[in-house]
Amino acid sequence: MTTSDTTFPVEQAVQEMAESCASAVAAVERVYAKALAALQEKVSISGKISASAIEREQHAAHGLAWLATYVQAVKELVAYTHRQTEAGRFGQIELLMTRIGLGEYLVQIFHGIPMSQGEFVRLTDFGLKPREIAGLLNDAVEHLIEHGNTAPNRAALVSLIAQASDQGANIGDAGLDETMEAIRDEMRRFAEAEVVPHAHEWHLQNAYIPMEVIKSLGDLGVFGLTVPEEYGGMGLGKVAMCVVTEELSRAYIGVGSLGTRSEIAAELILCGGTTAQKEKYLPKIASGEMLTTAVFTEPNTGSDLASLRTRAIRDGDVYRVNGAKTWITHPVRADLMTLLARTNPDESGYKGLSMLLAEKPRGDEANPFPAKGMSGSEIEVLGYRGMKEFEIGFDGFEVKAENLLGGEEGQGFKQLMQTFESARIQTAARAVGVAQSALDLGLKYARERIQFGKPLLAFPRVADKVALMAVETHIVRQLTYFAARAKDEGRRCDLEAGMAKLLAARVAWAAADNALQIHGGNGFALEYGISRVLCDSRILNIFEGAAEIQAQVIARRLLEGAN
Repeated sequence: MTTSDTTFPVEQAVQEMAESCASAVAAVERVYAKALAALQEKVSISGKISASAIEREQHAAHGLAWLATYVQAVKELVAYTHRQTEAGRFGQIELLMTRIGLGEYLVQIFHGIPMSQGEFVRLTDFGLKPREIAGLLNDAVEHLIEHGNTAPNRAALVSLIAQASDQGANIGDAGLDETMEAIRDEMRRFAEAEVVPHAHEWHLQNAYIPMEVIKSLGDLGVFGLTVPEEYGGMGLGKVAMCVVTEELSRAYIGVGSLGTRSEIAAELILCGGTTAQKEKYLPKIASGEMLTTAVFTEPNTGSDLASLRTRAIRDGDVYRVNGAKTWITHPVRADLMTLLARTNPDESGYKGLSMLLAEKPRGDEANPFPAKGMSGSEIEVLGYRGMKEFEIGFDGFEVKAENLLGGEEGQGFKQLMQTFESARIQTAARAVGVAQSALDLGLKYARERIQFGKPLLAFPRVADKVALMAVETHIVRQLTYFAARAKDEGRRCDLEAGMAKLLAARVAWAAADNALQIHGGNGFALEYGISRVLCDSRILNIFEGAAEIQAQVIARRLLEGAN
């Protein structure tokens, strides 16, 4: 039997794969251990990790983050196979996606992982010699590479994808329980009825998502998914958040991202707020009565939060805020800002930062910022529309002193860090949804567009694009759920969340680019939805930690953990 024999009984195929998968996982773990040890030696001085050495070896350091992410992706594909087989839910589509995914990611691990279109990391970048790399290959890895991402496997997968598409089904089993799939179905029905028919028009007109849609999201519980029931929320976990975010982003990333703002605000208040702050704000956030926005970034600081200059100085029973913020999403219609500012001007770095729960009156297009001491101007953007981005200026803007998050100054950075795991998991879920949207549009066009007497999908290179889009979307979906489960289990998961976000963002951009290529010239026309999805996908590699910053954070954790 060869793994390109796609009619082979699934159960027997899985049994024969099991030993190869275990050996392959062991092999890539050895590869990672070798790369880690080699890089650790390069960036250590007197046994301690050196920041300057990491910067000097930045390509390899960031490459280590990508290598670790790929190793985890391989492990999650294998774990998914075991879970689905035990549940009797591992069919031909799941088998083919696993074969193709394992084959492709294994060959990239050994021969070059794309960190972006023009940047690849290879094992030699860590200092491994070609002969040493060859010695890390084993029969299982070679077998999975040889029989994984093959033309017959891709063709068979696309044939099954076309059949599933005819039936309106998902491509492959996501591996979740009935409750999660019921939530998915509810979100998809809402999105298909209320979002999909209008999303492209909203994008082209740079229009706000209508308040009627936002109200419906509140009624569905989207803003209170993970808020405890005692505060009016649904009390669900991060996996549920991923499912909801994924399906809404599949329809339109703007709608999928509305819940991000409430998620960040709620998590900040849950983790760091006083009892009074929780009781006052969480029920209103959960119901959608109070819309929120995150006000963190400043001009010329980007990811360097320690350099924030916006000041909030205590004056009696209020803080007076002065400074500038930028890239603030949906601030006009927000009622509450989670505002990061420097409350101690004499304290440099992170220690002088505090988080304020800054209330403001809701604005509109005619009068965006009716609050005294607050002004703003819109930043016009390529995509990620529907909520609008703004630069905001504060000039003596007042915030009640009682709205200092947690009631203690100097805790702002620590409080913000507590939200990053959830925010990055949710961003990964948004990327999964965008990748799925690109796949949907690319597949539909490839089936309907006739060239040279047959549909585009009949041409192998078009079909290959569809196959790899489906496989990689499946991989990052499993990686995202893996991070979400870790968070739900109460485990530290900054690595898992970072890896999911890092890979999912790249996959979303690749999927959108490939789907547009399938459309040919029509993809470049504004009237086609894929033009919007391409623009929307591009931001995912930038916000919630640009890919380079994300890789840096992951690399530091890996290197320090090994020290």
